[in-house]
Amino acid sequence: MLRIAQEALTFDDVLLVPAHSTVLPHTADLKTKLTRKINLNVPIISASMDTVTEARLAITLAQEGGIGFIHKNMTIAEQAKNVSQVKKFESGIVSDPVTVNPSASILDTMRLADELGFSGFPVVDEKNKLVGIITGRDLRFETDLEKPVSALMTKKDKLVTVKEGASREEILCLMHEHRIEKILMVDDAFTLKGLITVKDYQKAESKPNACKDELGRLRVGAAVGVGAGTDERIDALVAAGVDVLLIDTSHGHSQGVIDRVAETRTRYPDLQIIAGNVATGAGAKALADVGVDAVKVGIGPGSICTTRIVTGVGVPQLTAISNAVEALKGTGIPVIADGGIRFSGDIAKALVAGAHCVMVGSMLAGTEEAPGEVELYQGRYYKSYRGMGS
Repeated sequence: MLRIAQEALTFDDVLLVPAHSTVLPHTADLKTKLTRKINLNVPIISASMDTVTEARLAITLAQEGGIGFIHKNMTIAEQAKNVSQVKKFESGIVSDPVTVNPSASILDTMRLADELGFSGFPVVDEKNKLVGIITGRDLRFETDLEKPVSALMTKKDKLVTVKEGASREEILCLMHEHRIEKILMVDDAFTLKGLITVKDYQKAESKPNACKDELGRLRVGAAVGVGAGTDERIDALVAAGVDVLLIDTSHGHSQGVIDRVAETRTRYPDLQIIAGNVATGAGAKALADVGVDAVKVGIGPGSICTTRIVTGVGVPQLTAISNAVEALKGTGIPVIADGGIRFSGDIAKALVAGAHCVMVGSMLAGTEEAPGEVELYQGRYYKSYRGMGS
């Protein structure tokens, strides 16, 4: 017997009714919540798809106030490396800078610089006591690559350092006075505590709305599934400094996802966890009951998604958002609207329906920052965009 659960609506079915306003566009405040503890300055996050989000796009989006989710269609090491690249890009104070030993060779140091993309390394002994610093200037014209770092580094007595807790003004004054771009932070025993670069200060000034953690580093998320190897992937992502974990499947209201959330919450009580996707209030509530910090809503609304065609399953997105929001009322758990965002007006409709932010894929695919090779076809440039099973 045919049973219609409810009349349901999607973005194209509705328009927002205008009303009197005293807010000017440039004064609008777009701050919102991603999870219970993480705030965004714009309500936009990028889809965890292999043609949408890797480190470069995640960096760019975080600088504008959103957050990117590194896709899982790569090895554990590659995904962790992408997370680490975002965390180290604009670091404020780098609390765990890459260091070298005084006995390391110049060749090894050059290889490390090529691998990481930067060339300034504090030099520390076995007890993490600072003994010097070696920079690109020291390495540039050296021909004897077997020399130890200690032969070229700036020695301890010539270093410019600051103590923990030094103010921004004090640090910038020292940089200007000594014409240097890096300052090392030490404690009273001269143990290395951090590295500060002028580039990070400049980046912070040019992007005041960037989404950052408590240490001034850009925020980044990463997606995982529920299959074999997930524990190892989560461990590597947490070690790399991921801010929020997305347990990402096409059917979030399934026992495998519920069990994975519960297990991850037990292992990492303080880790921010998002899970999805669901399309009903019951699905949202089931995930909330096992400890998620946000719920992602949307089964099949994406521009490239074939779930509804292949399986016949789904709920029109606007109604799915509204039902999830209603089910989570009073819990403080944000709702993320994932999929179906074709125009900027769809973002507004999703937010009015109760979503805290939207996840977009096709809007960002093909951009300069998105992964993929640029292809020339009939005089026009393209990047590939494809669906990605979760």
